[in-house]
Amino acid sequence: MLLKKQSFLCLLLGLLLFPLAPVLSQKTTPASTDKKAAEVAHKVMKNMGGEKAWNDTRYLAWTFNDQYQIWDKHQNRFRWEQDSLVAIIDTQTKNGKVYVDGKELLNPEEKQKLLDKAYSLWINNSYWLVMPYKLQDPGVNLKYLGQETTMDGTKADVLEMTFEGVGLTPQNKYKLWIDKDKGLITQWAFFRNYKDAEPTFTRRWKDYKNYGKIKLAGDRSNPKSDFKIKDIAAPATVPDAVFNSHKPISKL
Repeated sequence: MLLKKQSFLCLLLGLLLFPLAPVLSQKTTPASTDKKAAEVAHKVMKNMGGEKAWNDTRYLAWTFNDQYQIWDKHQNRFRWEQDSLVAIIDTQTKNGKVYVDGKELLNPEEKQKLLDKAYSLWINNSYWLVMPYKLQDPGVNLKYLGQETTMDGTKADVLEMTFEGVGLTPQNKYKLWIDKDKGLITQWAFFRNYKDAEPTFTRRWKDYKNYGKIKLAGDRSNPKSDFKIKDIAAPATVPDAVFNSHKPISKL
């Protein structure tokens, strides 16, 4: 069990973190944005299903890098699991429980350390799934950069996204390509620091499908590597037993 707990901690410490602005905020005015960038961001939200559909969507489930998670947006509950490891947290208080092989981890210091890391996983893993819905969050700066062609040869409007005092890594920067015809983000680039001239990576944002009343995309590949977010679901209901299970569950 000790080995598994150590492996869990190493996994949490080693993950790349991205910023996630307040999830359920009612304010939709970015910290700073130009008129064209605002128009493009509004078009993206509309084509993704709209702000109301996003806010009304309560549950999201997905597999990211062999980690399965379920997020209750309305009740701030997040369940994370990998192999026999399970963490269940409140995304506002960061309190919760950790289980190894179905047994609760009770050491207060070790438990809170792992819960804090699970909180970071919520931020990181959910941003890879729902970033297009976060363009107009408080603390998000958007700048229109013009038009470019994506790695797949399609024409796109390009936005730069930076942050002011939100998320765990507000020094990050993103470059987003929005397809001219579809009005959806089809490519993104991540800069570890907003001053960096070259991105850490550039990947597709494709394979959109409808989940309930919203759209989500699972393809994050690029010419160098394939990467997909799997088992995406937006169920209308999830039993409370799911958020109380000590062991890994069947995917929704």
